[in-house]
Amino acid sequence: MSVRIVVMGPSGSGKSTVGAFLAGTLGARFIDGDDLHPEANVRKMAAGVPLDDTDRQPWLRLVGETLQAEERIVVACSALRRVYRDAIRAEAPETFFAELAIGRAVLEERMRLRADHFMPAALLDSQLQTLESLDSDEDGIRVDGSADVRTASEVIAAAAFQR
Repeated sequence: MSVRIVVMGPSGSGKSTVGAFLAGTLGARFIDGDDLHPEANVRKMAAGVPLDDTDRQPWLRLVGETLQAEERIVVACSALRRVYRDAIRAEAPETFFAELAIGRAVLEERMRLRADHFMPAALLDSQLQTLESLDSDEDGIRVDGSADVRTASEVIAAAAFQR
């Protein structure tokens, strides 16, 4: 059985931490979607400039292609808007999305504590304004992003395998 999961949410939600743990428990490959961004996108975000949809489209296509190329894979990817998730699904239709839902104050604190990440806390508001939570007709689940990593991973795995 193929396993293609995107752990999604705004910066600081725990996508990479939960995604890596989940991949480990599932025996799947883990990829941080940030590593798939072209250098121009990274420079733009590091300068505090939000990406626009033109910047995102090639990256989203690559995320989808990466998912489709593997049988067992978990990708951490913001996937903030439905149209972004649709772009990923266009390349990898079986993708299951796990949205980490978490409050702004916790996100801001987590972002401020990260010293090794290109995404500045100043972009948090633009991410939250862009965020469109999963719709009921999308293949996915919303998970409490403040839950411990093991619990969040167990909830995601159970939902992904029950569909």
